[in-house]
Amino acid sequence: MKTAKRPGGPALGYLCIALATVLFSTMEIALKSVAGRWRPLQLNFLRFLVGGIFLLPFALRALRRRGARIEGRDLGFFALSGFACVVASMTLYQLSIQYCAASIVAVLFSCNPVFTIPLAAAFLKERVRPSTAASMALSLAGMASILNPLGWGGPGPASGGAGASAAGIALVLGAAAAFAAYSVMGKARGPRLGGLAVTAGSFLAGGAELLVLILASRLPPVAAALRAAGLASFAAIPILAGLDAASAPIFAYIALGVTGIGFASHLTAVELSSAATASLVFYIKPALASILAYLILGEAIAPATIAGIGLVAAGSAIAFIGARRAARPA
Repeated sequence: MKTAKRPGGPALGYLCIALATVLFSTMEIALKSVAGRWRPLQLNFLRFLVGGIFLLPFALRALRRRGARIEGRDLGFFALSGFACVVASMTLYQLSIQYCAASIVAVLFSCNPVFTIPLAAAFLKERVRPSTAASMALSLAGMASILNPLGWGGPGPASGGAGASAAGIALVLGAAAAFAAYSVMGKARGPRLGGLAVTAGSFLAGGAELLVLILASRLPPVAAALRAAGLASFAAIPILAGLDAASAPIFAYIALGVTGIGFASHLTAVELSSAATASLVFYIKPALASILAYLILGEAIAPATIAGIGLVAAGSAIAFIGARRAARPA
């Protein structure tokens, strides 16, 4: 088999990080604009299916350039990575929104580098540099400041006004851990298949798994049990309801932009740099999402949020400088 080169190198990796950061930071705003139009699992199924189909021709072309092909063992990998990302992470993410404010979910989900870095160190033998540890500490402090549990400078999302629960926090941390596992799995298989192939295969496999769950939710006994458990939005899930000309632009942005291009950019960044460096996406997302919410939705930015943005920016700068120094030849 040919040894695949990594075209673009660090510069392309940082470009992918920047693109993924912008797209991921607009996700909550896009979803807020379509709240109530689609069921959570329905939207996940549709956006990951469309995103996977959109990426498929690019992934096949990238495979040909690498001289690689999909083998039998890869099907099991796609099933596992698709389950981790599409089924486990995104389903837990959607469930957590029922118990926590969306702003809290967005910030806590961005803590997934806390899981990614130790997983990458354990399974990929990636070294945790001092700059990475310092960046993670500063970024976590910034996220805590954005959550503002003490209500400094006005009530923050975690000070009681927006609402949070132990169940919701546990669900979103589970979503972050599952996404970290997906990122590390993609890094392990990426050198042979490439980020595009890993992303497209995982999306299609995860979409197929979600379709099985959707069809199961329409069985009368299952639907009745879900409604009795207070999960009516996960019972008798439709597939195409709510899709029309009016919703087509925002759905295209969610499915093709955020899901297809955003996830592919993130996994390509993992492939071209490291899982730890690509985690910069989730360090910067809480700060950028807060700024975009202010500019687009007119949501006020509390002093604690401004302080948090500064801490996240400082942490990201440290990680960036450390990664550039590590990439220089001795």
